[in-house]
Amino acid sequence: MLLKPGKMQPWLTLSGSLICVGGGVDAGLNHLSFDPASTESLGLDSPAEDGSDPGKRKRSSIPPDGGRNLSLESIPMGLPMSDPSAWATAMNNLGMAPMGMTGQPLLPDFDPALGMMTGIPPINPMMPGLGIVPPPIPPDMPAVKEIIHCKSCTLFPPNPHLPPPATRERPPGCKTVFVGGLPENGTEQIIMEVFEQCGEVIAIRKSKKNFCHIRFAEEFMVDKALYLSGYRIRLGSSTDKKDTGRLHVDFAQARDDLYEWECKQRMLAREERHRRRLAEERFRPPSPPPVVHYSDHECSVVAEKLKDDTKFSEAIQTLLTWIERGEVNRRTANNFYSMIQSANSHIRRLVNEKAAHEKEMEEAKEKFKLALSGILVQFEQIVAVYHSASKQKAWDHFTKAQRKNISVWCKQAEEIRNIHNDELMGIRREEEMEMSDEEIEDPSEMKETEESALVSQVEALKEENDSLRWQLDAYRNEVELLKQEQGKASRDEDTTKEQQMKLLQQALQGMQKHLLKVQEEYKKREAELEKVKEDKLKIETLLENLKEQESSTSRVCACSQEKECPVEKTLSNSPVKSEREVLLVGIISTFLHVHPFGASIEYICSYLQRLDSKICTAEVEVLMTRLQNTFRQELSGVGASLEKRWKFCGFDGLKMT
Repeated sequence: MLLKPGKMQPWLTLSGSLICVGGGVDAGLNHLSFDPASTESLGLDSPAEDGSDPGKRKRSSIPPDGGRNLSLESIPMGLPMSDPSAWATAMNNLGMAPMGMTGQPLLPDFDPALGMMTGIPPINPMMPGLGIVPPPIPPDMPAVKEIIHCKSCTLFPPNPHLPPPATRERPPGCKTVFVGGLPENGTEQIIMEVFEQCGEVIAIRKSKKNFCHIRFAEEFMVDKALYLSGYRIRLGSSTDKKDTGRLHVDFAQARDDLYEWECKQRMLAREERHRRRLAEERFRPPSPPPVVHYSDHECSVVAEKLKDDTKFSEAIQTLLTWIERGEVNRRTANNFYSMIQSANSHIRRLVNEKAAHEKEMEEAKEKFKLALSGILVQFEQIVAVYHSASKQKAWDHFTKAQRKNISVWCKQAEEIRNIHNDELMGIRREEEMEMSDEEIEDPSEMKETEESALVSQVEALKEENDSLRWQLDAYRNEVELLKQEQGKASRDEDTTKEQQMKLLQQALQGMQKHLLKVQEEYKKREAELEKVKEDKLKIETLLENLKEQESSTSRVCACSQEKECPVEKTLSNSPVKSEREVLLVGIISTFLHVHPFGASIEYICSYLQRLDSKICTAEVEVLMTRLQNTFRQELSGVGASLEKRWKFCGFDGLKMT
């Protein structure tokens, strides 16, 4: 029997006496238990003290409970624990280093190779099972395999210093292992006895050669079976070559395992799809209710819903569906027209609602502008406080850290103020652009809005002008103070003050330029405002003149009504039937008067079409043929150049009439 350091061993034989040292053997393999009641599994070899044949070994009798209740007190010992020489002799017979109860070696020059059981490392009596607490085991220590006893065989662990046995890649769903290196005399019963401790064995397929395939019920049992790879197996107590072997356990690829794994994967995929479908159905919006079919009752219900703002969307969808279905006919046309009229009346409600929302938006914009202007005023005050604290009178009393913080705060406040100021100016520019983009039909209202916009802009420019003047005064005061303090300051501060002076002068120049620009804009705005006022006066005078003309035209119409009958008679008799033809006659007369040699009808029509593109040659020719006393057609030219020309003969016709 092989013993490992730091592990609990079940039995020790000391000069023919049986001593219980520890409990279970399966410290390395949790589920691999052994039957201690078997005399074959617990047969412990000890040399014969009477000088008999060392090949003959005695077997100690074990009680039927497996020896689990044995202890040091229950078994009499053949030699006292206080005798160091006897204790050293007993441990020397076992091939162990003689150790005292305190853990000190009794023989310093002990050679373990001299013992009968060579290869056994020395055992410390302070190990667990002897009643003395062992030292703690480090957590990174690798698990040491132990001897496994079965009814028909014994498994000896491999050398812990050797590398672990190589295995192939694990197939998916592997439940079958390959076991090689079996003894030639090994049977299926022995294989079942060894591997049934790993779990339920479903089938064993043993070959005539020294290997077999074992199929387990679950996948985790394969890992337990791989633990036995590298173990040396011995059938009974025989040392024959046919009764020994070295186990090699590896993964095996079986079609049954692959089929079960694929079935399991398909089942998991179905479950996953089912879960996804349930989740999608849970988050999917409900489908809209079906639209009812048309009837007189449903028509009246939809007509009432169209008048209700809360149910309008549902009713308009129903109306649209009915129209698309083709429910409109002669009998239902009036009902559908009334519903469409109700939908049209809803437009006015929507427009009013939009106007109310726009009004609320404008009010919110005004509130935002007021709040932003208030914030800017407070920022100006804070910046003024920082500037006053930066003056020489107060600046000298602060420490360097305080001065640094004040300068940083001042820069941050100025940046935030500039950002807010740009935002406010952007809002004002947007309002100006909106005002310029609006097209108003009424000129008086347009002028009033422009005038109000100009007034607001002038006020804004005045405010900016005042703020710039205040800033300019502040800069001037700072410059004066710097000039006064320049003579008193030391030479070291002269350079810094000169730089400050230059910066302030540059700032003053920029402010002056900006102020001049603002003043120019202010003058332009005032001139525009005066022009608008003059235009307004002109428009008012024009409106008064138009009113007077309307009154005079009404009087003329009353007089003309009396003379309508004779005028109509004369018009009906005259060749000119409309005012348009009168205008055409006048224009053609002036054109032909300029061309005394006449002109063709195409030339005349080309001139008239420049004035009105709707004039056609046939209309002009018919009109001129009706007026024979005013226009006359003549032929001019010879041969191929023969051409018809119209001439003006109004003066001759006047003499004839």
